[in-house]
Amino acid sequence: MEFQNVIRERYSVRKYRPDPIREEDLRAILEAGMIAPTGCNYQPQRIYVLRSEPAIAKIRSLSRCAFDAPVVLIVALKETEDWKSPLEAGCRAGIQDVSIVADHMMLAAWNSGVGSCWVNYFKPSEVKAAFDMPADETPVLLMTLGYPADDSKPMKLHEESKPMDEVVRYL
Repeated sequence: MEFQNVIRERYSVRKYRPDPIREEDLRAILEAGMIAPTGCNYQPQRIYVLRSEPAIAKIRSLSRCAFDAPVVLIVALKETEDWKSPLEAGCRAGIQDVSIVADHMMLAAWNSGVGSCWVNYFKPSEVKAAFDMPADETPVLLMTLGYPADDSKPMKLHEESKPMDEVVRYL
């Protein structure tokens, strides 16, 4: 698909067909995350692919926004591996790195005909405990994945944007 079409047409899918994601599509999505740029290429992201019935049931019990997706990714930050600025304490690249990885995967998903939704509606501490994640990993987002249902459509908000002069400043 043409890149401009991918970024214009992609929307947060909240209704999926029950079909499993083809392995080649899932692999392309995960590979897009692996080639995403991260601070000093430290690659602090950790991606958990939930697709077994028990794993999907568990994540659905922890977030009502797991929807009916056949696959849910937990995209986490390995806190001990992100780039930390030597110029100012507390300035780190981890959340941005994980966000770039997630964005790459969402665009790759759409390009493969797979819908996705970035989900923040969950308690990271509960997800971390439920999936027995290491102490130095923090879930940043959930990403639902699946083929959009025939009646899936973007929310009205997706089609509305503020005027560019409200959000862009030329200095």
